[in-house]
Amino acid sequence: MCGIVGLFLKDASLERDLGNLLSDMLVTMTDRGPDSAGIAIYGDKDAGRAKFTIQSDNAHQDFKDLPNYLSKHLNCNADMRINDTHAVVTLDGSSTDKFSETLKSFNPEIRIMSRGSALEIYKEVGLPKQVTERFKIPQMSGRHGIGHTRMATESAVTTMGAHPFNTGLDQCLVHNGSLSNHNSLRRQLRREGVHIETENDTEVGAAYLTWKMQNGASLGEALESSLEDLDGFFTFVVGTEDGFGVVRDPIACKPAVMAETDQYVAFGSEYRALVNLPEIESARVWEPEPATVYFWKH
Repeated sequence: MCGIVGLFLKDASLERDLGNLLSDMLVTMTDRGPDSAGIAIYGDKDAGRAKFTIQSDNAHQDFKDLPNYLSKHLNCNADMRINDTHAVVTLDGSSTDKFSETLKSFNPEIRIMSRGSALEIYKEVGLPKQVTERFKIPQMSGRHGIGHTRMATESAVTTMGAHPFNTGLDQCLVHNGSLSNHNSLRRQLRREGVHIETENDTEVGAAYLTWKMQNGASLGEALESSLEDLDGFFTFVVGTEDGFGVVRDPIACKPAVMAETDQYVAFGSEYRALVNLPEIESARVWEPEPATVYFWKH
């Protein structure tokens, strides 16, 4: 049992409140998963710049001199903003392909949480309130975001096992459920050259969607394909650079509720995750249908 939330803003005046609204939604889901928590925020892009979220248990020591090292070895202008155990690195977009290798040569213990141009991911072991306060998520702004609080079933309770999972540029996924064919699918995806970091079944689901989109599918088409290729019980909430999608498996035994107004679209594992949203009393509220893809785009 896990708790998942998502918020897609239609009204730009709410963008300054995204982190606060999303944090409140996730904290409400605490009793669905006390092991670890994480949030993905999609904010503004800098033209021609790439953005990476990185993590280390000894951040201030391990991140020391990293911008200078990246600037020198990638021959670009690299900037870094530290946020507790995480940091956001921005650099010239032309350096994206070499970033992982260069980071590993600097310090192989530093982990990459997200890659893209708009996406930042913050996740750690702990309760949602602890994690959101630790990273000052309520102070963050953005256009859309997703969050997760985890009760571990398929893999260990670690930072890397926490959701969201990022497996493609500006793509991430949170999941409630359990995939029964994740081991065989992981082997298949690795043969296709897809990088999968952990033994977590959710990362396999995220990697599957990335692989489909890398081969020409839209997010909606990739989600449709997941209904045929993924076995088990699942509710997925997916983020992309400019969109937000939801799909449930054909049996749909995992709880889910959605709400839509002129200002936003919201998702929660339970309705109580939505009760503090603006004008929720006038929202259209419904349970997502089984085996049905929902998608919104800016």
